[in-house]
Order: sequence, then C-alpha cells, then structure tokens
Amino acid sequence: MTLSSQIGKSWQAIFSEKGGDILARAVQFRKEPTVIRIERPSRLDRARMLGYKAKDGVAVVRIRVSRGGMRRKRPTSGRRPKHMGVLKMKSAVSSKQVAERRVGEKYRNMKVLGSYIVWRDGRFAWYECILVDPINPSIRSDYNYSRVLGLNH
Repeated sequence: MTLSSQIGKSWQAIFSEKGGDILARAVQFRKEPTVIRIERPSRLDRARMLGYKAKDGVAVVRIRVSRGGMRRKRPTSGRRPKHMGVLKMKSAVSSKQVAERRVGEKYRNMKVLGSYIVWRDGRFAWYECILVDPINPSIRSDYNYSRVLGLNH
C-alpha cells in the first residue's frame, strides 16, 4: 500500500465518523451565509482528486442547498387530492448539480471543476465547489488546468 493511499484511507476514516470537531463545524455552517468563499478546503484529499491546487486562480466555495422534495403551489380550482400534483414531486437533478449550478451563476468569471459533500443534516446539505479562473496567467500556463478547461496556448 502506497503512502498516498494510506493518507486517503485515514482521511476517509476521519470524515466517516461523526467526530466532535465535525459536529462543532456543522453548527458554524448553519450560522454562515448560503454561499461563502473559504480559504482552503475542509477535505483536502477530495479536493485534490477534483483538481484543487493551492495557487492563484483557484478558489473554494461552500454552498448550502436545501434537502427534500420539490415544493409546488397548490392549484386554486377544485380537483381530487390525488391529481393536485403537490406531494411526492421529485427533481430530475441531484442536489450536488444544483449546488454546482448556483455557484457557477454567482461566480460567472470562474469555471466549476467539481464539488463534494461536506455535511448533511435534516434540512440542508453543504457542498464545497472547486473553482478555477481561466483568465489567470498561472492557470493558463498550467498544463493540467488548460487541458481540462480547453484553453488554447
């Protein structure tokens, strides 16, 4: 077993159990705004898998997405409750895709590389999205980023 795989397994063990530090962090997540840019990722192993590097032009954003089914307005005219079309409505897109789309809309000048889940409770799920600025010179000169983003040299 290589050193990197051992590190990855230890990180996974830390995040699979509900430690006190993670629970305290969840309380802090609830007090923060919906979309917040953070200094560094909370799960470094997962962020690195998605392409995170600690360099200029790379940002990490945490976003909160509500959980549960879709909410639909009740029709005003009368009909059977079965045909109201209010309950048991599910979305065709996952909450992870919703989080990536919302972050992409807020940070229009940056491209979303990927995201991973940080925490989930009864009401919300928190994701961290890795963003890259394609105009930044350090990103343009990086072979891996320019290949992923489709930049021409």
